[in-house]
Amino acid sequence: MTYPQNVGFHVPEPLARPGEASDFSHVSVPAAGIVARPEIDADPAEMRDLAHALIRVLDDDGAAIGSWQPFLQPALLRKGLRAMMLTRAYDTRMLRVQRQGKTSFYMKSTGEEAVAVAAAFALEREDMCFPTYRQQGLLVAREWPLVDMMNQVYSNTGDRLKGRQMPVFYSSREAGFFSISGNLGTQYSQAVGWAMASASEGDRRIAAAWIGEGATAEADFHYALTFASVYQAPVILNIVNNQWAISSFSGIAGAERTTFAARGLGFGMPALRVDGNDFLAIYAVTRWAAERARAGFGPTVIELFTYRAEGHSTSDDPAKYRPSAEAQAWPLGDPIARLRTHLINAGEWSQEQHDALDQELAGVVRDAGKEAERHGTLKDGVRLSAATMFDDVYKDVPQHLIDQRAQAGF
Repeated sequence: MTYPQNVGFHVPEPLARPGEASDFSHVSVPAAGIVARPEIDADPAEMRDLAHALIRVLDDDGAAIGSWQPFLQPALLRKGLRAMMLTRAYDTRMLRVQRQGKTSFYMKSTGEEAVAVAAAFALEREDMCFPTYRQQGLLVAREWPLVDMMNQVYSNTGDRLKGRQMPVFYSSREAGFFSISGNLGTQYSQAVGWAMASASEGDRRIAAAWIGEGATAEADFHYALTFASVYQAPVILNIVNNQWAISSFSGIAGAERTTFAARGLGFGMPALRVDGNDFLAIYAVTRWAAERARAGFGPTVIELFTYRAEGHSTSDDPAKYRPSAEAQAWPLGDPIARLRTHLINAGEWSQEQHDALDQELAGVVRDAGKEAERHGTLKDGVRLSAATMFDDVYKDVPQHLIDQRAQAGF
């Protein structure tokens, strides 16, 4: 056998760049309903194949099939559809106001609405979520006020966080929504720690965390999985593989070698890969992992295979690094359209109802926007007082801060 004289150096490259035709020939989309659902107490060694499969419930005709079919009531599905549509309507408006200069920054979740919304419905309200910046659907699904979310984006006088977080870095203890961190991998470690504390106190609440596939290359990811596995923490560790980490495609984080779910196998925990644009599949997998955690069988890794349809943020132009029509070519479709089709085919929805709801939600978001802007925007209105920088640091304000506040004239 002969070998190359020079050692090779491989740099992963996406299959298509701007100006080229979209190429998803490498994406294998198996038929819906063919992956078997194990019992929640199954040994992780017996389900290793789930890390390389793709759990799907909705088939190409919108029918729900297979053992993962969660048999949800139509009313709940319509509620889930509404939450996804409201999330998209909210995103649309907030992008528009950012372009108008009313806020500095925004991040949309277009194409990924099911990732957060379906999980929110599968979890219990008291469970703590440790999200990244594309899971605003968790708050929407838990019916957190849009005005409060908008106030945070504007950093106006109605912002409960007093302008201390970047726009879209929400936080709500009441909604079980842990403060978003720009260093995404840290959410995993914090979620595992929270879950360990819950278990040690005999609490039945569990934690769930989300990071993108790019952050799985960070050390925080591996630290968290080690602790989750060793201490059997009741936590769900979601990897949102939307194919792009800012402008770096998923191959840079290791997608050419194996699935991201497979990273959980080395830690001896269940690792599942699910169609991230299938509301029913995400609900079913999340509920399975939640029941397993609550029953004392420990953590689960879930890879949600989806696609970021728009830019990473308002600071990003995806046309510079991928084909402009690539989102339309994504083989797993759109999560809202797929759930709509399922409901219509089941006789539980209609296109007329869908269009009417679309208009209604646009009005809901518009009214919330007007209310939020009464408290100010980046361009207009009263600013938060600089005196707030002395607030919320200590439960009891120490003397040196009292003195500094007085010196600053507050």
